[in-house]
Amino acid sequence: MINADKSYRWNNDVEASVNLYNEWFVDVAPRAYLETRQVTVQEVEQAFLWTADMTAITPEVLEAHPKVLATLRMSTAPPIARDRLIGLSSGSKSLLKTMEKEGKLPPRMKQNVLYAHLSRMCAVLTDLLDLDLFPWYRTGEPVDPRQREVAATVVADRLCGTVADPIVRNAQEQRQLALIEEWLLARGYIKKAHPASLPLDSMQPGTFSFRQNVVVGDDLRVNIPVDAVIQPHTPQIHGLPILIEAKSAGDFTNPNKRRKEEATKIHQLRAKYGNNISLLLFLCGYFNTSYLDYSAAEGLDWVWEHRIDDLEAAGV
Repeated sequence: MINADKSYRWNNDVEASVNLYNEWFVDVAPRAYLETRQVTVQEVEQAFLWTADMTAITPEVLEAHPKVLATLRMSTAPPIARDRLIGLSSGSKSLLKTMEKEGKLPPRMKQNVLYAHLSRMCAVLTDLLDLDLFPWYRTGEPVDPRQREVAATVVADRLCGTVADPIVRNAQEQRQLALIEEWLLARGYIKKAHPASLPLDSMQPGTFSFRQNVVVGDDLRVNIPVDAVIQPHTPQIHGLPILIEAKSAGDFTNPNKRRKEEATKIHQLRAKYGNNISLLLFLCGYFNTSYLDYSAAEGLDWVWEHRIDDLEAAGV
């Protein structure tokens, strides 16, 4: 074991990990948020163009530009969540999810049913439109460019507010993977893609890959995503690589809510590959001793980002 059996130093590691995360957050998170905000403002301005400055929220607009729905939800007073729009429009949860997350319409939904859903959504969005942001809708007067700019900024801020946590989490995950990659390259490892269709033990020695799907299950085969897969220069006898999940947390509550995810993943892996399979957590941030104790009890081990050289103890 690397850290799971060393509870005497957990408290010190938790403190060091929290300090590291806080330093990163203050330095990087605002910039990541602002960069996303700039892109979001451009998307909102595009939405204004498609809807004639919010005076023409129509099924045709939603059909041509499904992703615009998120911007329209943030243009109401009050801004409404997906579930609220579903309830108010007697809508379809799968339809809204497909539109906003995938930017497309369900291919199997009949046209008349789709049009009815889109029409009801447009009626709700139009009725709830924030007229303080879009005063020209009520007056019918030409849009003042300054008013448009202010409205776009406010809607963009609302959109960014709904995805602030994912923005920060994605930025931190990218940084963690970049750190792992830098550490591996410095030790002669080569980054390669390893198709999920190939057995794990066929991975070439001294190679690694990111965001790889690993097949589990026998009767029902399922791909589970793994952040990093590393085959050491000298593979272990069983030939299986080392799997790593990059985990970060900005508070102590969230990881305790989601701690069962890693436990489920290791159980799935062991059911398929046996007890020799190794899944390490790469931790940075707010992971308290309760989370660590639970993870250790589930047979998980971890490497702290502030002590990345512990990867050597894992055989990397």
